[in-house]
Amino acid sequence: MANSVITLKAREKMVKARAGIQPLPAIVGMAFGDGGVDSSGTVLAPGETLRNEILRKAIDGYTEITSTSYRYTCTLGKEELVGNAISEIALYDTDGDYVGLKTFRTKYKDEDMEMVFELDDQF
Repeated sequence: MANSVITLKAREKMVKARAGIQPLPAIVGMAFGDGGVDSSGTVLAPGETLRNEILRKAIDGYTEITSTSYRYTCTLGKEELVGNAISEIALYDTDGDYVGLKTFRTKYKDEDMEMVFELDDQF
C-alpha cells in the first residue's frame, strides 16, 4: 500500500504565496529513493524527506486530474537506476525543496525496461 504526504515546507511556501510574501516555486522534478520500506519490506510512512535519495530527474510533465489535483509523471529510462530497489519518490520545486513524498512497496528496476512513476499533488 502506498502512502503520500505534502511536506511542511510546501505548506509554508503556499501560505506565504497566498499572503503575497513570496511567489510559489513550480514543481520541476522527481527524486527517487530506496528507503521507503523497513527490513521486512513493510512500507513506512513518508516523512519530510526521502530516507535515501538515489536520483533526481526532471519531470516528464503533468496532467490536470481535477481543479484541485495534478498528476506528475517521470520516466526512468532503460539505463537509469538499473538493479536498484525503488520504494520512495518525491516531487521537488525550483528551490530544490521536497514538496510531496510517496512511499510504496519495492519496485526493482531491470536494465531492459523503462519505468513510469506518478505522484499526485492534490487538495
